[in-house]
Amino acid sequence: MSDTDRTFTGLLLYDGDCQFCSAASTAVRQLEAVGVVPWDDPAAQAFLEAQFGSTPFALFFVDGDAETIWAGRAAARELCDRAGMPVLVQDVVDENYERIADAIRSVSGLEREIDPYHDAYPLTEDAAALFDEVASRAETTRPPME
Repeated sequence: MSDTDRTFTGLLLYDGDCQFCSAASTAVRQLEAVGVVPWDDPAAQAFLEAQFGSTPFALFFVDGDAETIWAGRAAARELCDRAGMPVLVQDVVDENYERIADAIRSVSGLEREIDPYHDAYPLTEDAAALFDEVASRAETTRPPME
């Protein structure tokens, strides 16, 4: 599949076991050309392994066209920006990402620790080669791009 034939150009990899994260992913599905895939999906796991050499547990946003993957705090900020959130909201999310994540884990009863990945990273060739496979697993409530 060529880049111009992609259904999704952006992918959110999120914790599908967390009720809050799942609810938040519903809002992200409203963004045009963005699909969501649970972190533990086998295609997402292979993608993360290709990108990082391991499968870090964090929030990830991948833009196939920009060949960039944002992680943790940077992913949350990028998603806020793309959703058109005011800068104040983006700053609050950015500055309080760990506290928000800890509170959600505590309320949800989840015990898995979030790995400290909080930057934008260039997409590796190996991960980019798997983008379309992960995208084929994505869900959205918007119609695919034409």
